Amino acid sequence: MHDLRVTTVQSALCWEDVDANLQQFSEKLAPLAGQTDLIILPEMFTTGFSMRSAELAEDMPGRTIEWMRTTATALQAVLTGSMIAGDRGKYYNRLVWARPDGAYTTYDKRHLFTLAGEHLHFAAGTHRLLVEHRGWTICPLICYDLRFPVWSRNTVGFDLLIYVANWPERRRHAWTSLLPARAIENQCYTVGVNRVGDDGNGIHYAGLSTVVDYKGDLLYQVAEKEEIHTQSLSFEEQEAFRTQYAFLKDADEFQLRH
Repeated sequence: MHDLRVTTVQSALCWEDVDANLQQFSEKLAPLAGQTDLIILPEMFTTGFSMRSAELAEDMPGRTIEWMRTTATALQAVLTGSMIAGDRGKYYNRLVWARPDGAYTTYDKRHLFTLAGEHLHFAAGTHRLLVEHRGWTICPLICYDLRFPVWSRNTVGFDLLIYVANWPERRRHAWTSLLPARAIENQCYTVGVNRVGDDGNGIHYAGLSTVVDYKGDLLYQVAEKEEIHTQSLSFEEQEAFRTQYAFLKDADEFQLRH
């Protein structure tokens, strides 16, 4: 099985300015052509974590998705991150998984951040997304989902867990604690990609984008600066660890009610 080259893109975001954000990411991602398999952008990477869903939502597919499809094809890598999407009269914090062949699929954030009133401006998703890439099964989730282990539980044999985020610096301890916890309990590589800088509400983000292995060991983390990092993940090493320590076989059985 192939190793997977995963690129985390920790960046500041231009507040509520789709054009500026698409332009900056076009420039930042261009050197990655042919150098990686998967590129991960932050949550709401075109606007920042704005609650102006009605004003900022893009219809499907819209310009951001078209940009993602074109960029994924040009770079020959999957490109993912979330955006504000309008769909049949509702608004979603929607993760887009754009493939190099031009196809895409989506995941709508399940756990809406009530502390910021996200539930008042967005509809919640009801189903997880599982995607296949280069032989890996991947589960991409969004920010606040990290706090809810049942939604992240590895009941279907995924190999990589991803969280795209706008996670404030004031709650950095939760971020740096829960990412290894999700990796340990699910015995899988876990990647969190966060933004840096201050948003339009004066909230500061330290970044702390993170790659953790299947044992919970830290492979990469960076704070308080923009940085693009590519990490190679070993499928064989993870499988060998899961075979030697088959903890997932002893997990409790349950069914989620949506």
